[in-house]
Amino acid sequence: MTVSSTGTRGETVPTVPSASANPAVDTVDVTALLERGRALSTPELRAAVDRLAAPMDTVAAYHFGWIDAQGRPADGDGGKAVRPALALLSAEAAGAAAEVGVPGAVAVELVHNFSLLHDDLMDGDEQRRHRDTVWKVHGPAQAILVGDALFALANEVLLELGTVEAGRATRRLTTATRKLIDGQAQDISYEHRERVTVEECLEMEGNKTGALLACAVSIGAVLGGADDRTADTLEAYGYHLGLAFQAVDDLLGIWGDPDATGKQTWSDLRQRKKSLPVVAALAAGGPASERLGELLAADAKSNDFDSFSEAEFATRAALIEEAGGREWTSQEARRQHAIAIEALRAVDMPEKIRAQLTALADFVVVRKR
Repeated sequence: MTVSSTGTRGETVPTVPSASANPAVDTVDVTALLERGRALSTPELRAAVDRLAAPMDTVAAYHFGWIDAQGRPADGDGGKAVRPALALLSAEAAGAAAEVGVPGAVAVELVHNFSLLHDDLMDGDEQRRHRDTVWKVHGPAQAILVGDALFALANEVLLELGTVEAGRATRRLTTATRKLIDGQAQDISYEHRERVTVEECLEMEGNKTGALLACAVSIGAVLGGADDRTADTLEAYGYHLGLAFQAVDDLLGIWGDPDATGKQTWSDLRQRKKSLPVVAALAAGGPASERLGELLAADAKSNDFDSFSEAEFATRAALIEEAGGREWTSQEARRQHAIAIEALRAVDMPEKIRAQLTALADFVVVRKR
């Protein structure tokens, strides 16, 4: 495995030239799709959060960016809103109105943010979306409680619809949540291992990221009355899109611009994560791979890892790139993107919706944060 690029910190992740394969994609305004997802789901999301007892309601509001640490109204970064956008398009893919997918969009967002609250605490992340994380501001106990409450709310939002379709949607959501938790457990366990295979890493990322994106892009269709074959095929698109999404996330976790990502420099290296660039580099063989393996093995036993300098992390990032981990991960993002797009061919849907799902997939692979 070799590397052809010599990119620097903050360089744009390699793009995927898929839009040219479908001229209809060129006319899709992805920003408008994301804003529609946010606009339709946020009022219901706020209503769900308002059900929480104090102080969990205000802690959750802070996490979502609706208020600041002092409780004053804020217009914080609420995330990319990819999952709500997918849930609404999912409903339309099944021939229903976008609004039919709103409860699914809300439920998926609640589960996603449940995972973020817990992940930030477990990973020791002090920053998310350019401000202090919940556990840093309100303490670990509140981060755990609010995360648990959001998961409960997600199921409540769906089940209170009282329909057969709602029951089917809830089953898919709970399965995806269990897989997400499996993935987080795998991720944590891998931090303490010297070696993780590429296959193990892809399995972990499929659970941690792919499962919930897969659910997002099927849940609206299920609420709209789609059969299981259609929902399963849409899930295949979402699963592989999730793997592409996570591959890009792994690149940003090492080489992303902190001003764009809202995280520390070399974020994943600081947490000793066995992300795709790392495991691919370790599997590549050669001098850079061997030297990287020696350094990471020493890091695992180090008592002063937290005091490492920027130069020490930069050295590790350079070795990952020299061994080919960065280029391999870029290629894997493109490969998973292509598999996701191919899965859409098996679903009978309006061409406009197909173009929009394709454009969202393109956005996931070329994003900078």
